[in-house]
Amino acid sequence: MSDTVISEEVVALANTDGGDLYVGVEDDGSVPGAQPQHRNPIRMTAMIANKTGPPISVRSEMLDEGLPVLHVEVPRSLSIVATSSGKMLRRRLKEDGKPASVPMYPYEIATRLSDLGRLDYSAQPMPDSSRDDFDPIDRQRLRRIISSSRNSDRSLLELEDEELEQALGLTTTVGDKQVPTLAGVLILGKESSIRRLAPSAKSAFQVLQGTDIKVNDEYGGGLLKTIERISEAIEPWNPVTEIPYGLFTDPVPAFDRRALREALVNAFGHRDYSILGNVRVLIDDAGITISNPGGFVEGVTVKTLLTAEPHGRNPCLMDALKRIGLAERTGRGVDRIFEGSLLYGRPLPDYSESTSAVVRLFIARSEPDLAFVSLLADEGEKSGKPMPIQSLLVLDALKRMRRASVGTVKILAHFQTAL
Repeated sequence: MSDTVISEEVVALANTDGGDLYVGVEDDGSVPGAQPQHRNPIRMTAMIANKTGPPISVRSEMLDEGLPVLHVEVPRSLSIVATSSGKMLRRRLKEDGKPASVPMYPYEIATRLSDLGRLDYSAQPMPDSSRDDFDPIDRQRLRRIISSSRNSDRSLLELEDEELEQALGLTTTVGDKQVPTLAGVLILGKESSIRRLAPSAKSAFQVLQGTDIKVNDEYGGGLLKTIERISEAIEPWNPVTEIPYGLFTDPVPAFDRRALREALVNAFGHRDYSILGNVRVLIDDAGITISNPGGFVEGVTVKTLLTAEPHGRNPCLMDALKRIGLAERTGRGVDRIFEGSLLYGRPLPDYSESTSAVVRLFIARSEPDLAFVSLLADEGEKSGKPMPIQSLLVLDALKRMRRASVGTVKILAHFQTAL
C-alpha cells in the first residue's frame, strides 16, 4: 500500500464517520504485514498530515501480534478534507455490503456541510431571483397563519411585507438589493419560480387500499400551501373513534392531527434540498408513512431522537416555520409526534426504516387503548397538568412489559435521564 493510497483511505474515513485503518492487512483478511517504510508510527502520522488538507491528525501505533501491522485511528472531520493532490473521497457500502472509498461529488459537499452544521443551505441567496418570484397570495396566507396560530410570533404582523421577509430570513441583502433565500422561495415562491429555482422541492400524497391506488397526487407549490393541502387530503382517510370520558365522549382520529402536522413540517423543514426526491406521504392499510430525502443530521440517530440536542439541516427554514407558528418553537417537534401516539396507548412512531439517504416515519393504524387513556385522564385530573413525555414513555414501556427492571424501562423508553 503506497503513501497515496493510505492518504486517500484516511480522507475517505475522515469525510464519513472516522474509523480505523490497518496497514498490513489486505481486503481478503490476509496479513502480509506493513511495508518497512510504514512501520514507524511517528512517520506515518507526519506523512498523513502532510498529504491531507486541512491536515488530518491521526493516532498511529504498531500492533504486537507477531506480524508488523500499523493501526491508524482516524477522527471524523468537522469539515470537508482532501488529499494534497485535491481528491475528495468518502466511504460507502457497495452492493455486496463491503465498504469502499468513492469520490465525493460537488452536490454531496453541500449535504455533508449541512449535516455537520457548517452550512445552512436554506439561507443561501438564490441567483437570478427577486421578490417578484414571491406569490402575493402566499404572503396573505403567511399573515393568516401567523394571526391564527397560538405559537406564532405576533409581532411579525406589525411589519411591512419587505420587513417581514427580512425578519424571517426569507430574503437577504446582496449588494444593494434584497434577494430571496432558498427558505424564502420554498415558503413564498410562485409555483413556476419554485420549479425554476428549487426543482428538488416536490412532494407526493398517495393512498393505497390493498393494491388499489385510491389517491396519487403531486404538489410543487410553496410549503405553506402544500402543508395545508396535504393536511386536508389526509382528513377523509383519518376516521374518528368516540372515546367515553365519564358522561361524555371525545372524538379521537386514527392519526393524531397535531402529530401529523409536526411530522409534515419536520419532513419539509429537515429534508435535503440539494438532492432530488419527493417528500412522500403514504396511507395504506397498515398506517401512514411520511418520508423525506436526506438522512438524520450529524449526532442524531433512531436511538437518540428524543434525547439529541435539537438542531436541523435547514436552520433558516425551520426558524421561519417556528416563528410563523407551524413548527414547535422549542425544537422538540419529535416529542409531539411521540405524544400523539402515547396519549392513546398506541404503538410508538417507528423510524427504524430510516437510512443515510432518507428519514422514514411510520405511524401504525391502531385503536386507542381505552384503559390506558382512562388512566392518563384520571392522573391528569389529579395533577392538573399534562404528563411529561418521559413519564408517558415509562408508562408505555410498563404497559407493554407488565414487569420490567429500571434498566429495561430506560432502554424501552428511549431516554437516558435518571429515573
